[in-house]
Amino acid sequence: MHILFDREQGVARVTLNRPDVLNSFNRVMAHELCEAFAEIATKEDLRAVLLTGAGRGFCAGQDLAEASPRPDGSLPDLGDFVREGYNPIIRAIRTLEKPVVCAVNGVAAGAGANLALACDIVIASREASFIQSFAKIGVIPDSGGTFILPRIVGLQRASALTMLAEKVTADQALAWGMVYRVVEPAGLAEAAWTTAASLAAQATRGLGLIKRAFNRSLGVDLDRQLDYEEELQREAGRTADYAEGVRAFLEKRKPKFEGR
Repeated sequence: MHILFDREQGVARVTLNRPDVLNSFNRVMAHELCEAFAEIATKEDLRAVLLTGAGRGFCAGQDLAEASPRPDGSLPDLGDFVREGYNPIIRAIRTLEKPVVCAVNGVAAGAGANLALACDIVIASREASFIQSFAKIGVIPDSGGTFILPRIVGLQRASALTMLAEKVTADQALAWGMVYRVVEPAGLAEAAWTTAASLAAQATRGLGLIKRAFNRSLGVDLDRQLDYEEELQREAGRTADYAEGVRAFLEKRKPKFEGR
């Protein structure tokens, strides 16, 4: 198994598990990760996700041993890797109406960096680093990199980071808005777990609608987004968790959300 998957207190913990190659992607791991997110989407008792990597790295991107030129000199179709592997993973993360917390425990390179950036909340070890390494082998950022990175750091900085393939430290990533929080390595697991468990106890439907709204906002103008907010707020107002939240507020107690 290239993916470890366990569940506790409403949190699905998903761990990339190829530590001998810094959790770099091959087709099998990409398929297993897609399957994990597909299962999470169908389980009402799983209300948040914690994604991390085994060993000393988060994810080094594509395993080039699988994407190397063939013995006859022909080149593999890299578009197939993107279509069959990375695109389904990024779509699964962004369309999953449950929060995804990413704990970056070491290097996040290439597709690994963009996998982290696609998550909802990124917490990084101070020893973590991010690198858009694609230009080093003459290819472009994939896994949503050309879409997400410029929206986080701006076009000029995204261009520099991808064309120069410079390493970004965890502290730089925090300053540039690429991660939400940086912690000492020994505290990463606890910080990420606490965040994910807290989210799993919140109003899951409401969090999912927040994510849906943010996704939509990336491609529409203000007027259409305002109309969409009206639509989603109407839907949120019909949930059991909204009713419980209001009751708890009026009764001055902590709400007990059930994710409905």
